[in-house]
Amino acid sequence: MNSVQNIFFGIREYLSPVLKNSKFKETGCITPEEFEAAGDFLVYKCPTWSWASGEASKRRDYLPAEKQFLITRNVPCLRRVKQMEYTDEDAEAQIESADGSESWVMSHSSRKSGPIEEIASSIDDDDDDAEAEAEAQAQAALRAMEKMNLSDNNPPTVAGVNIDDEQEPDDDDIPDMDDIPDIDDEMEEEADPAALAPPPKSEVDPGDKILNVRTYDVFITYDKYYQTPRMWLFGYDEHRRPLVSSQIFEDVSQDYAKKTVTIEQHPHLNMSLASIHPCRHGAVMKKIIEKMNDDNKEESTIRVDQYMIIFLKFMSSVVPTIDYDNTISA
Repeated sequence: MNSVQNIFFGIREYLSPVLKNSKFKETGCITPEEFEAAGDFLVYKCPTWSWASGEASKRRDYLPAEKQFLITRNVPCLRRVKQMEYTDEDAEAQIESADGSESWVMSHSSRKSGPIEEIASSIDDDDDDAEAEAEAQAQAALRAMEKMNLSDNNPPTVAGVNIDDEQEPDDDDIPDMDDIPDIDDEMEEEADPAALAPPPKSEVDPGDKILNVRTYDVFITYDKYYQTPRMWLFGYDEHRRPLVSSQIFEDVSQDYAKKTVTIEQHPHLNMSLASIHPCRHGAVMKKIIEKMNDDNKEESTIRVDQYMIIFLKFMSSVVPTIDYDNTISA
């Protein structure tokens, strides 16, 4: 079942045209050139991220050979999502929505965690609760951007990227979430042949005083079909043994586990990884960027090369305990 779906997804991407004109402002989607510019800025602001080329046979000709996707390795994951329960110490860190029905809580890395799925749904049905969630997410991202003083730096540029040209809105509908395959139907608990072998037991020192935690390799690729970045995860346990899917879902917000997070073939590597499905990424990014621009009227509007920074803030709602976000202190 999984192999058939991978073939279908591959054909679908192959037949999809490459986005040539910027739709950053209208739809939240970006061109490959804008993906490259945003990736360069992320690497510039946060050197723990780097570009990778992947398998030569899997390279996309609409991206430079040496800039096929972004990667950061050995990202710590100190605790499971179920451990993120409210305590008296967390009370001051909680932010309630307008009607008090939902709340956000600060995680160990000072990132906001909350059901951002409602942000995307608000674009379709103008749901009041989702609008409150969108405002909270945009405010959090804006505060993080202000701490970084992005406007004080001259980011690297990529020739051919024009973010000021206004484009006609894209009339394509946002894909239905029902199109996302159920992970229970497509995934089997088996070892990936491409995964790294665990170290010999003799190399694992049970008396080591260094804190042993789960770690993740995090990848960001460009999805040509959805015209947005896409995040991928490969996890290791305390002894560097690859995590199975059920363990990975322990580090994913329960609003997304086995729904928008699925196991699929990495487009540039010969291995299957957990991936956050990108069908709503453009819509949510558009909503967040609009809010940030509205709240930042007296200053310059959000640039397309800052897209990846905002994208990482958004993704932290899905994987709140994976501490990949070092952009605030960069």
